[in-house]
Amino acid sequence: MKHRNPPTVQAGSMADIAFLLLVFFLVSTTLPNDRGIVRALPRPCLTADCMVTLNERNILRVLVNKEGQLMIEQELTPWEDLPKILAGFIDNNGSGECAYCAGLKDPESSDAPTTAVISLRTERETAYGDFISVQAAISSVYFELRRDYAENFLSTPIQELTALQLQEVKDAYPLLLSEADLK
Repeated sequence: MKHRNPPTVQAGSMADIAFLLLVFFLVSTTLPNDRGIVRALPRPCLTADCMVTLNERNILRVLVNKEGQLMIEQELTPWEDLPKILAGFIDNNGSGECAYCAGLKDPESSDAPTTAVISLRTERETAYGDFISVQAAISSVYFELRRDYAENFLSTPIQELTALQLQEVKDAYPLLLSEADLK
């Protein structure tokens, strides 16, 4: 009787095919592009004196401690009150000179949006999520104030602003945020 060799598959080129497939998937796969917090770094100080003197009422001090508690002006504050407090502070018009401000004109609060500084501080052990929550609240309040300005004073939806109008909106409500210790 004749012995036949069973049919076999030549596997010599299988490693080459697997390698080519791996390279194909690595080259053709796109990774999600995570975005961080959109903030512009302050411009470098080019003069000898870089200290800025601010009126005390134009600074809103916000602190997030390691327990995740929010303190505004050294008072424990519920997280849900943060947007209202920020909007009231930024849009206060304490000096009465802001024609577009809709604030309460509290003489103990900020003069105008162009002078309202938010001082944000966190403790070392503060959870990153709490820091991001404060940043998100600040961003959303500025977006709402800028949107209202665009609609009420420029009569244009914020999505349809020209570059010049957008700069006007940003100049009306500049994001003045300090994460440094104030002296």
